[in-house]
Amino acid sequence: MVKMTEQTVKEQVLFLCNHNSARSQMAEGLLKSIYDEYYDVYSAGSNPTSVNPYAVKVLAELGVDISENRSKSLKEFEGLEFDYVVTVCGGEGDVCPFFPRGKKYLHQSFEDPAAVVGTDQDKTDAFRKIRDEIKEWIIETF
Repeated sequence: MVKMTEQTVKEQVLFLCNHNSARSQMAEGLLKSIYDEYYDVYSAGSNPTSVNPYAVKVLAELGVDISENRSKSLKEFEGLEFDYVVTVCGGEGDVCPFFPRGKKYLHQSFEDPAAVVGTDQDKTDAFRKIRDEIKEWIIETF
């Protein structure tokens, strides 16, 4: 384990998705909660909307609070450079946004839980499934 010092610079990570409402928000919250001492984490979307309340709900179940997060546009990050640019979209018919200033690019496709139609329980279950997949991927990758 690397011992962090005050002089250690955290690596910068930007998670991207289309709406910056669910997958990228959950990835941002999870990476911050697991490896905050190593990474400064952000998320954005090509067509930002608002943070999905189911994403807030299922992360809160793990003690991760994203209730104050907001959906952000890629334009807010123009001119910045990131160590990692990570796209987390790519389900059926899903086209991921591109950010030109990444040192390393990663892509992991996760189904869009916001696309699930059904009961409150169906939607909650879909968000939990994707939350758990994102968490597992983050632990394996970072």
